[in-house]
Amino acid sequence: MECLGCNLANKNLPVHVVFEDEFVCCFLDHEPFNEGHIMILPKKHVNDVEELDENTANSIMKASILLSKAIKKLFNPDGITICQNGGIFNELTHYHMHVVPRYKGQSFAEFYSEDEIIIEDETKLKETAGELMEVISELNK
Repeated sequence: MECLGCNLANKNLPVHVVFEDEFVCCFLDHEPFNEGHIMILPKKHVNDVEELDENTANSIMKASILLSKAIKKLFNPDGITICQNGGIFNELTHYHMHVVPRYKGQSFAEFYSEDEIIIEDETKLKETAGELMEVISELNK
């Protein structure tokens, strides 16, 4: 069986990458909760958090910190939600972590409501990815 998460993390399918290193690929969610919603996926196939090796786990955490800083600088959210869903709640069947800018008045339950998903068009995703990569580059100096 072909793994969608592996294909996304290794850029075998189109993604809007904002950061990557040897262990992870970070790209914009194609159905974001808010603009700047990023997913972090390991390049090596892993289903659940307890299967992560130390290098990959460290890379995921470092990426989440860097991405949080970039999101705060670019979008000025009221907060950030960082989460991952395991087991039957992992729709990719590949470990992934969400880094989501959040704003006052937004319920966390809305994150999972199909009615609340904002689908951004390709042009907007490219624009957002470019802006995030620029800020991440500045933060990495």
